[in-house]
Amino acid sequence: MHVIIAGNSESEGQEAVRKIQEETLTGKVEFLYCDLASMKSIRQFVQRFRAKDCPLHVLVNNAGVMLVPERKTEDGFEEHFGLNYLGHFLLTNLLLDMLKQSGTHSHSARIITVSSATHYVGKLHLNDLQSRCSYSPHGAYAQSKLALVLFTYRLQHLLTANGSHVTANVVDPGVVNTELYKHVFWVVKVAKWMTAWLFFKTPEEGASTTIYAAVSPEMEGAGGCYLYNEERTKSADVAYDEELQRRLWTESCKMVGISDESSRVL
Repeated sequence: MHVIIAGNSESEGQEAVRKIQEETLTGKVEFLYCDLASMKSIRQFVQRFRAKDCPLHVLVNNAGVMLVPERKTEDGFEEHFGLNYLGHFLLTNLLLDMLKQSGTHSHSARIITVSSATHYVGKLHLNDLQSRCSYSPHGAYAQSKLALVLFTYRLQHLLTANGSHVTANVVDPGVVNTELYKHVFWVVKVAKWMTAWLFFKTPEEGASTTIYAAVSPEMEGAGGCYLYNEERTKSADVAYDEELQRRLWTESCKMVGISDESSRVL
């Protein structure tokens, strides 16, 4: 595969490219700048990607922040909702036509979105998606992860209705030992440092289900699944609420400034 790493740190992205090239002895990996907290940056990234004129068989939506203090993206969105959810929502929609063109009857293009078990306790506040009434880092994070599951199910419904050779699935990577926990309380940080080897997955282990969803023959043609430890499992009951899926989609289109599914997806 020709892999393009999209990220908001040029230095870390280039370092990842260097490591992959050393380990795999391939030049088919590169970095492109994309800040998921900026609608402008997302659109610029899509323009640069399109200019490469290459197919898009797999899109992995993996960026995220967790338990950050109350703050906004440059577009004025609450950061969990704006980066974790809306950034991926816009990126996916802007790349959908390329995914459709790349998918075939025997090899569907695949969209994999990384959520979290936290979505099970999440509540979607359609009248206050920006958590303006009362901000809770835990509540905002859980809402963003629930939104990703609702988005995936709605997207798969629309793709199926259109007969597109594209599948959309959502992944729970488990509890992974990464820098995602830098905003938790110091007591939790200490506990994490002491127990990570026992209870936390390594980044490689955490990526396994995403990779499974991206390349496994067993997932060919399968969409609308919630995957954990490389197995299909049940997400939160509320995530299957089709009316909630539809309303979130419509509101999300308004927030990021794209037309609704009638012209964008269908």
